[in-house]
Amino acid sequence: MTVPTDLTTDAPLDPWPAPYAPTPVDVTVSLPGSKSLTNRALILASLADGPSVVRGALRSRDTKLMAAALVSLGAHVDTAGDDWLITPGVLAGGGQVDCGLAGTVMRFVPPVASLASGPTAFDGDPHMRTRPIGQMLDALRGLGVQVEDEGRNSLPFTVVGTGRARGGRVVLDASASSQFISALLLVGARFDEGVEIVHQGPPVPSLPHIEMTVEMLREHGVEVDDSVPNRWAVAPGSIRALERRIEPDLSNAAPFLALAAVSGGRVVVRDWPARTTQAGAALVDILERMGCQTSRVDEGLAVTGPERLNGITLDLSDHGELTPALAALCALADSTSTLTGIAHIRGHETDRLTALATEINALGGRVVERPDGLEIHPAPLHAGVFHTYADHRMAHAGVILAAAVEGITVEDIATTSKTFPDFAGFWTGLWA
Repeated sequence: MTVPTDLTTDAPLDPWPAPYAPTPVDVTVSLPGSKSLTNRALILASLADGPSVVRGALRSRDTKLMAAALVSLGAHVDTAGDDWLITPGVLAGGGQVDCGLAGTVMRFVPPVASLASGPTAFDGDPHMRTRPIGQMLDALRGLGVQVEDEGRNSLPFTVVGTGRARGGRVVLDASASSQFISALLLVGARFDEGVEIVHQGPPVPSLPHIEMTVEMLREHGVEVDDSVPNRWAVAPGSIRALERRIEPDLSNAAPFLALAAVSGGRVVVRDWPARTTQAGAALVDILERMGCQTSRVDEGLAVTGPERLNGITLDLSDHGELTPALAALCALADSTSTLTGIAHIRGHETDRLTALATEINALGGRVVERPDGLEIHPAPLHAGVFHTYADHRMAHAGVILAAAVEGITVEDIATTSKTFPDFAGFWTGLWA
């Protein structure tokens, strides 16, 4: 089956008639590399003590924006082949960083720019000006870095580097995003005094992403102390260059595994890691609780869907990025589901809680929006347009619903390029 396209532009039709799966599927898929791992690897490699190789890097809009940002600061990033070679350079300001819709670029690159000599200007897509960054900018100021934002505490802003940063102890509220902490940890070893980060406020969401950062730092030879809850300390020192292979993106596996769940079929994701810090690993337990069968096979992870999906009660505070895909599954379940702990995803690419409630209800669903989550009741869904709000995870929710309900189209499927190039073609190819 070919992807329906606009004959004048060769782009997917908009809205896109996402494939319907009236019978059980049986497919094996290989997924692109993890965006979270790729962008962290690029930051560490650009600050390392020699050239590094990143194998299996994700090539998507977010990672290209990260590579371009680091190049503008003086690193050399060769992305010509499958294996990317990153060679650190003398960090220099004077350029502009386009953050696009990439939270990792907006939050991870400013601490790098603090080590450059000269100003670095940051801006991005219009919606990025509403995403949380103020706590991060204030933390940089507390570590001796000059940041100019005309009091906005949002994009656009400028980091004025002097070639070095003092570092030291900083207290911040990271309840809006765990990326505030990861951003400082990634660069902390290059600060004169290292960095000690203390979180004060409501619980930090998405803790697995901080664990990912800490593990990667240790692999680069960086000394990290995370023995005390809500406190992380990085000792000053070098960042060792290394070769790294990027795991498949397990959050991007969500729509594919959901396809098995909604069709009653079987999907195998190749190279599923035996051990990982990725939040997407939680899908195994969640899908089992919803009635699926999972098993490790030679190729990777196999998921077989049930005759009927169970509703579920979940605290997703550590796994908020899975919410759109899981909300779609819950809308197709035979009992009520409650998803909580996800107020922070209102500040992602869009307000995902409001967007999910709006779009599922427009298709006949019964979703009640709560301050920190969603209550999803069984209801027959019908054909219609599912809007994505320029959010790749919303697009994933749309294609899951479309696989189960004939006649659903997905607006702006191209937004999936943020983390999955040619997602539409890949998804359609599963029915070939």
